[in-house]
Amino acid sequence: MAEEIINRVNQSGLTQIDLEDLRVPGDRVFIDIKEQLFQGIALREKDFREFIAGQDWSSYTGKHVAVGCSEDAIIPTWAYMLLGVQLTPFAKTLVFGNLADLEKTLFEQALAKIKPANFQDAKIVIKGCSKESVPTEAYLKITQLLQPVAKSLFFGEPCSTVPLFKRK
Repeated sequence: MAEEIINRVNQSGLTQIDLEDLRVPGDRVFIDIKEQLFQGIALREKDFREFIAGQDWSSYTGKHVAVGCSEDAIIPTWAYMLLGVQLTPFAKTLVFGNLADLEKTLFEQALAKIKPANFQDAKIVIKGCSKESVPTEAYLKITQLLQPVAKSLFFGEPCSTVPLFKRK
């Protein structure tokens, strides 16, 4: 007679948090001012304003947008502000930087909605593997949020965890 298989992970009382579940859906777009530089080194206001006027900014409706310059050039602050004026009515999210900066911002916004009190005295496993990229900053932030209330924190999978913190 075969013994019944017991799922000890389910009985452990662990609460698993998968940061991938917090990933904000939607298209991510990077607008690179590099293409608007004169001779690859300077931004000319007249040319930039012509570029601004010639764009269909509604194509960014509902998208998460990062604006920056991938070239090592000095870009005046007003250039980003002009882009912001055009994109604000359409973009769902708008940040200065690259796509990695955008992703960090989106995760910060999602993590800000977590109510740490909901995890009071919980044994928490922060899931380590994900299909989509999760910024390392998100793992650090979730640790900061939950350590004050959690009984213990682990990283990994419920069947194989790395202990991070245990309240005495």
